[in-house]
Amino acid sequence: MTYDTPADAARRRHPSEASPVSGRFAHPSEEMFARLLTLYGIEWLYEPVEFPLAWGRHGVVTRAFRPDFYVPSQRLFIELTVAEQRLVTRKNRKVREFRTLYPELDIVVVYRRDFEALMREHHLSIDVAAA
Repeated sequence: MTYDTPADAARRRHPSEASPVSGRFAHPSEEMFARLLTLYGIEWLYEPVEFPLAWGRHGVVTRAFRPDFYVPSQRLFIELTVAEQRLVTRKNRKVREFRTLYPELDIVVVYRRDFEALMREHHLSIDVAAA
């Protein structure tokens, strides 16, 4: 079977057939999310930059936030969180602080329920509780 472009070929492959990128992600869900972005021909960067959120004396950064993905074509950061909803309070606080300090940057949070729906849509399963 031939495809018009490499992107077309990538779109027709199931994410589980994508080249493994293991070893560079903090959680298996991030690897699967990266495979889905690649499947749809979306260029992405993994944790490309860390944003300071708080500074101590002498300007030393005391708290920072590093979004999981950056999609250059959309100028969009994506934060994937598959923790149980009751445990995402800290992450939500960091995202709010990020939005306050860097209003010119766009960020989307993909929560567990959204990620699970995405997996179902692609007939995939992944244990989001696995670390």
